[in-house]
Formats: sequence, C-alpha cells, structure tokens
Amino acid sequence: MTENSTFDDKEPMTILESILFVASGPVPFSQLAMVTEMKPSEVKELVRKLAGYLEAENRGIRILVHDDKVQLTTAPETADFVEKFLGIESAQKLTRAAQETLTIIAYKQPVSRPAIDAIRGVNSESVVRGLLSRGLIEEVARAETPGRPVLYATTADFLQYFGLSSIEELPPFEETIEETDHKQILKD
Repeated sequence: MTENSTFDDKEPMTILESILFVASGPVPFSQLAMVTEMKPSEVKELVRKLAGYLEAENRGIRILVHDDKVQLTTAPETADFVEKFLGIESAQKLTRAAQETLTIIAYKQPVSRPAIDAIRGVNSESVVRGLLSRGLIEEVARAETPGRPVLYATTADFLQYFGLSSIEELPPFEETIEETDHKQILKD
C-alpha cells in the first residue's frame, strides 16, 4: 500500500464495503485485489464474509456476484419500498412462456434458441427478444455448430430480479422438477 494509505488501520471488510458502495456498477475481483493489495482469493473470501454478514444481520443491502464481478444491491425483500421511493412502477410479472424460457436458459446456459425451442416445443423467438430487452439474458457467444446460433446466458439483472447472489443459489434442477410434480399431485 502507499505511504498515505490507512489500510492497516481499517477493517478490510469495511474498506471493501466502502469501495463497493461508491462503485457505479459491478467491480471485477481483480480490480478489488489491486486496490486493496490483497490476493484475489483473499478478496473472494472477504466478499463471502461480507455477504454472510449482510444477510445474517438482515441488512438492506446484499452482495451480488456474477461473472467474476461483485456489486452491492438492495435486499430483494425491500424492492417494493425502493421502487416506491424511486417512483418506479412495480416490475411487470413474467409470462409463463418467459418463465419457462428463463428457466431453460438459467439451467442450461449457455444455450441457443433452437435448443430452447426444442425443449419447449414451440418457437421462442419473441420470448427471447423480450427477455433480452428486459436485460434478464444476454448473448454470450456463438455455437460451433452449423448456422452458428447465438448462445444465451442470464445476467446480473436476472440475479437481482430473483433475489439471488449467484447462479449457484438456484435449486438443483431435478429437485425443482420433483417439487413441481409433487405439488401437482397434491392438487389433483
């Protein structure tokens, strides 16, 4: 650290929280490591601890990790109040087709539209276009198959929309199917 730095006098988690607070968007772990003069693995552990603290203390902010970047975000349970304060109308609900398509992308990412269509059994072009415009998915690459279709993946906005800190928080796909089957059996 530089001579003027007071890093040694401060709690590293407080410094990390301050940096993330003033950042205008997601910050790469490598940049945090450079600024704090820590190893990226140490920064990742610090982020994990900060995320645990914020959640355990039921704070109004959370840590969001996506694509080796981290940022502060509001707690999902405060969304209605934050939207009201900002004068934003409540987010539109996703249609069943959008939910199906988003589920496929979340669990199979990166995935092409032809693969999505094959799973759903219908053309998903307009649904994918809608999810792209809402920023819930993004184009990440092109498949190395004939026609080189675009591959889609979820975004940080997807994580924020569903109140997740990372894609790893999604329940295992098999459990999701089993729970849905059991709920349907109970309804019948």
